[in-house]
Amino acid sequence: MSEKDNLQDADGKNEVITTTTDLTPNQEEITKEVEAKPEVEETKEVKAETVEENVTEKVTETVEEAEAETPKATKTETKLEEEAHVEEIDNSNAEDAEDESNAERHKLEEKDYHAMNMNALVTEFEILLKNHKIQTISSHIKEIKSEFNSKYSALLEEKKEEFIADGGNIIDFYYSNDTKKRFNAAAKEYKQNVNTYYKEREQSLKQNLENRLAIIEQIKSLVGVEENMGETYKQFKELQDQWRNAGPIPRDKYNNAWNTYHHHVEHFYDFLHLNRDLRDMDFKHNLDQKLKIIQRAEELAASENVMHSFRELQVLHKLWKEELGPVSKEHREEIWERFSKATKIIHDKRQEYYADLDKAYEKNLVRKEEIIEKIKMLNTEESSSHGIIQKRIKAIEALREDFFNAGKVPLKRNEATWKKFKDAVREFNRSKNKFYKNLKKDQYENLQKKLDLIKIAEDNKDSDDYKTVTSLMKNIQNQWKSIGHVPRKDSDKIWKQFKNACNHYFDRMHAERKAENQELYDAFDKKKELLDGLKSFKFSGDAKADISKLQETIKTFKTVGFVPQNKRFIDGKFYKSVDATFDKLDMDKSQLEMIRFEGRLKNLSGGRDTRDLDNEQNFIRKKIDEVKSEINQLENNLQFFSNVKSDNPLVKDVQNNIEKHKVSLDTWKSKLKRVREMYS
Repeated sequence: MSEKDNLQDADGKNEVITTTTDLTPNQEEITKEVEAKPEVEETKEVKAETVEENVTEKVTETVEEAEAETPKATKTETKLEEEAHVEEIDNSNAEDAEDESNAERHKLEEKDYHAMNMNALVTEFEILLKNHKIQTISSHIKEIKSEFNSKYSALLEEKKEEFIADGGNIIDFYYSNDTKKRFNAAAKEYKQNVNTYYKEREQSLKQNLENRLAIIEQIKSLVGVEENMGETYKQFKELQDQWRNAGPIPRDKYNNAWNTYHHHVEHFYDFLHLNRDLRDMDFKHNLDQKLKIIQRAEELAASENVMHSFRELQVLHKLWKEELGPVSKEHREEIWERFSKATKIIHDKRQEYYADLDKAYEKNLVRKEEIIEKIKMLNTEESSSHGIIQKRIKAIEALREDFFNAGKVPLKRNEATWKKFKDAVREFNRSKNKFYKNLKKDQYENLQKKLDLIKIAEDNKDSDDYKTVTSLMKNIQNQWKSIGHVPRKDSDKIWKQFKNACNHYFDRMHAERKAENQELYDAFDKKKELLDGLKSFKFSGDAKADISKLQETIKTFKTVGFVPQNKRFIDGKFYKSVDATFDKLDMDKSQLEMIRFEGRLKNLSGGRDTRDLDNEQNFIRKKIDEVKSEINQLENNLQFFSNVKSDNPLVKDVQNNIEKHKVSLDTWKSKLKRVREMYS
């Protein structure tokens, strides 16, 4: 960087250095080109170029003139300005020079847009548009758009493959969603705002540049005017003030304009040899201020907060270049070398910082490669069932989330890594779609089979050939159960259609049969009424009266007659309820048992066929033998307690058990006697 790039005269304000301390340590560095111009070019509505060709030629002409007059010492300095660590600062300051509010971009929080889903990206897009100036958000918008388009492209491809797998024609494919519509609306608003911004600034930037070039011409004209050096110097100072207040100019003209201006300012100071006191006073002031800037730059070089140091260094270079004029020739190279040295230290630290970031990005790359391999491993597993596919879908979604949360990878590897990830996910989606395509094929075959059964059911639902059609209807119902799944959209519809046809047939059949056997159904209704009355039986407290009432109910039940074959379960329910009611009577259990047995015998007796009585007699004899065997076993067990006192709990328990069995034996013997009497 040449001293002639930093020659604007200072006005002696002491706050030159203190103003640099207002920066916040968390501001982000800014070295990228602003994206607002490309956005304008993309819309083809506004050109970022803000100066007409003749103005550009004028700047170039003036610069060439300056270079022709540049002394040897300044050419060495010109070589220094090409050094990368200074050029980076100059480019950033040139960007800010076009609009002072551009510097606000350093204050925007840097976020990991790669880890965000599409909905979150659109939300961030909308927040930036709402809360920040359009010229400060271009780098953030660029990254958001890149991430959103990549993720939406992957989603679109997945939906396209599903559409084709379902039998669709690719020509007919179309897909969009609410998130994409929000994104398009935000992108449109952003482009419109960019266009409006540059349209509004185009003329003013052009005019400001013309004004600055005119100031340069006026400074050139002062050289050689020796009649009144004091008046000439005063005019020079006024021109410097005009320069400071001339406003922003196009960024691509910034460095040329400033270099030209500084060259002619320095040339004017060389002309001031006739009034050395004025010149030396300015030189001394500028030297003092630049030494303060150097001291602050060296402090920043020792700081560990690299990003903060870099941002403040930008301000120091701006002060050096735009606010302060030249120093005496013997100090120029020395102080610039000190400032450049501190700048290089900060630059190198910043490069190391990014190198460390690259190492972290390399680790992220390894992690993402591992995730991609896991997805590939899932792709090798067999897709044999819907359940397995669903588990794999959940696993893929988890891996997808891990991939986006793994962080950034080196820029040179980003595109390749993203492609490998998309290819792995695409392979899974194709496998999944192929499985469901085959599954749907089977489902449509099942659908056709069930439609055939529906036709059979509907063709026969009004048939009167119950003997033949009933068997047919039951058969197709069994077939329906054995057929697999059909497409979900058709499942409920066809089931309802099939069920209605079957129900229609069986309802007709049952109604007709009921009409033919109405007396049987009437008998069933009567027996059901008696059963319901038995369930709500009210005991009077007089056991004999209650028994008599129960026996009368039983007698009535027997006289009702037969019921339809499929309703004969009513008999079992009735007698079970009778037994439960008898159990609730307050009387001797043995006596109660015999009363219940009498009712059973009446049900068994009558007619010439004695098989039921024979079976009952054999059953009772068997029970008598079993009870006798139990009593013998218990009495044998007592012999083991011959030396035990009779009040021993175990002995008493056995004795009580023997007594219960003897009572039961007497009851069974009474039943046997009563059965034998039924034969006479």
